[in-house]
Amino acid sequence: MRLNLICDAEIVPETKEAYVNRTLSTATIIVTLFAIVGAAHAVGDAAAGKAKSASCIACHGANGEGVPPNPALAGKPAAELVQALKDYKSGARANPIMKGLTAALNDQDMENLAAYYSSLK
Repeated sequence: MRLNLICDAEIVPETKEAYVNRTLSTATIIVTLFAIVGAAHAVGDAAAGKAKSASCIACHGANGEGVPPNPALAGKPAAELVQALKDYKSGARANPIMKGLTAALNDQDMENLAAYYSSLK
């Protein structure tokens, strides 16, 4: 009997307004979730990065301005700096000095250094 009630139920088509509202609600939820996941990704602490930057100063300058032939780090996007550090550590980018320096860094150290240097102008 229950099956008959379900099968006999009248199906009311969704209005265009209801469809748009449902779609926008779903999109908002998805965007919010991506924002939360992105924020949950490791975020650097610029103060901790500054404290860790002592070994960077000789080649990249006290304010990240770069000492030729070494590049300036100040103001570069944090994601770019993190990727460069990871590449030096993994050997994807070849530089024996950077390989040695990054060997002691964990992912949070890299995020912190990147946050510090990207905050400089």
